[in-house]
Amino acid sequence: MEKQAYTYVLKCADGSLYTGYTTDLEARVATHNAGKGAKYTKTRRPVELVYYEVFASKNEAMKREAAIKKLSRTKKLEMIQNGLKEKRD
Repeated sequence: MEKQAYTYVLKCADGSLYTGYTTDLEARVATHNAGKGAKYTKTRRPVELVYYEVFASKNEAMKREAAIKKLSRTKKLEMIQNGLKEKRD
């Protein structure tokens, strides 16, 4: 049985957004904040988790990551805002 996987969006210290996938969300965000996550986030710390989705497989999470990366910044911000609204309800 495959582990749950996550597609996530981080807000970087410079206001930019970074999208990735992982099987351990908490550890991955900590890795990014330690400067060991990705080349992009290394110089844009600290990062904050602003959005995530849960999937049954790594493959599904990777597909969603690719789809999110194709979105415009405006669309990503709308997605984040809508996602956070749903989590608060």
